[in-house]
Amino acid sequence: MGFFASVNGHITPAAEARVSVLDNGFTFGDSVYETLRTYGGRPFALSRHLRRLRTSAGRIGVTLPLSDQVMSERLAALLAAGGNRESYIRMIVTRGVGDISYHFDGVQGPTVVMAVKPYVALAERDYTEGVVASLVSVRRNAPEALDPGIKACNLLNNILAMQEAQSKGAIEAIMLNRHGEVAEGAGSNVFLVRHGEVLTPPLSAGILSGITREVLLELAPEAGVTIRERTLWPDDLRSADEAFFTSTLKELAPIRAIDGRPVGSGAPGPVTRRLLAAFRAAVPRYCD
Repeated sequence: MGFFASVNGHITPAAEARVSVLDNGFTFGDSVYETLRTYGGRPFALSRHLRRLRTSAGRIGVTLPLSDQVMSERLAALLAAGGNRESYIRMIVTRGVGDISYHFDGVQGPTVVMAVKPYVALAERDYTEGVVASLVSVRRNAPEALDPGIKACNLLNNILAMQEAQSKGAIEAIMLNRHGEVAEGAGSNVFLVRHGEVLTPPLSAGILSGITREVLLELAPEAGVTIRERTLWPDDLRSADEAFFTSTLKELAPIRAIDGRPVGSGAPGPVTRRLLAAFRAAVPRYCD
C-alpha cells in the first residue's frame, strides 16, 4: 500500500512530489479541489466530481485543459501505482506558477495534482452508535464574500471550525451562516429527521452542493423516504428525532449527540439506518 502523487501527470511517491513555491496555489490558496474515495478500487461518482471540479475552476477563471478521459486515465495510473485495497483520492487544480503578485496574466498553468493514499473509514461503531458533533461559533463564509459553489483549497474557515469542534471532543463541526441558520458541517452536509421526514438546508443557505448529498436526494424516494430542503435553525437540531452527516468519506454518519446533548434517543434512528443501507446498496452503480 502506498501514498503516491501525480503532478501534471508525473507520478512519484507523495513525499517526493514537488510543486513550485511560486505556484499560486501555495502563495495565495488560488486553487480548487475534490476529494473522492474508491469502492472495490473504483472511484465513487468520478464524473460528478470532475464536473464540480471544472465548475469550481471556472468560477475562479481557470480552465482545466484536460478532458475527463485524460483525467480518468491519470487517476487510474495513480491508483495502480498506489496499489491500495481502497484509496482516498485528492484532486487539486491551481492557477499555476506566478511571481507572488496579482498579475494573473503572467501565471503559467494550470497545475494539476492528484494524490492517493490508503482509505481509512470511520469505525463501524460510528455507524452503529453514532458520532459526536459540535455547533461551533465560527460562521460559514458569506456567499457575497466567497461563492459556496467554489470548492476552494483555502480551508481556513473550515479549519478554525474543526479546531473548535475537536477541542470539545467532537469529530465534526456544524456551522451556521451569517443569519444564524444551520449551514453545513466543516467537511459534510447536515440532515435531520423529524416525524419520519428528512430535512436539510437549501443551497441558498450558503452551502456546497455535496456529491453524496446529491446522490441521497436521488435515492431517498427509492427507500420510501421524503427529503425536503428547508431553512433550519439550531433549535431544529436540538429537537430532531435523528440527525446525520453526509460526505464522500463519511457516507451517512449518524449523529448521536451535539455538544453533549443527545439527538433523539441518542442512537442512530430507523430513517438514518434505512438511508445508509440504501446508499451502500446503490454505491456500485455510482462508481465510474
